[in-house]
Amino acid sequence: MSTEEPQESPEDDENLRYFVRIGQTDLDGTKSVEQALTGMDGIGRRAARLITEQADIDRTATFGLLEDEEIERVVDKVENFAENVPSWLVNHRNNYYSGEATHELGNDLSMKRRQDINRMRMIRSYRGIRHERGQKVRGQRTRSTGRTEGTIGVNVEAIKEAAEEEAGEE
Repeated sequence: MSTEEPQESPEDDENLRYFVRIGQTDLDGTKSVEQALTGMDGIGRRAARLITEQADIDRTATFGLLEDEEIERVVDKVENFAENVPSWLVNHRNNYYSGEATHELGNDLSMKRRQDINRMRMIRSYRGIRHERGQKVRGQRTRSTGRTEGTIGVNVEAIKEAAEEEAGEE
């Protein structure tokens, strides 16, 4: 038998913030910093790792237990992500009007994507037409996949039911 005390889980600490707000998003404070950051739209695992490295924070630390100053560093790095990384890593390169590379987060990302799709539809580009029709846009196969109807091939059950109905009518 060991005399060690059981380790406390992060949920047992009274200083734990269960929600940490960045921008318009509430992040889970019980998760590690890297995992919690991936809960924001526009930040994936690679971006979360870069943000924690740039903010000089342990990526495995519990997000809700960080000091206020450390959380502010993370918020600053998230808001200025496009300035701190190469342009190929941002999610909105070559803006249609300004040509700049920006990194959109949260609601701004979904709004910007919707605007881009609507612009393609209005100018009747190939991609816009594919979006309108609900077809695949990026060159994927359509012959055998992506079908929206319920049946593929012969529906044996429907044929049997039709045959039984005909037999019942006669």
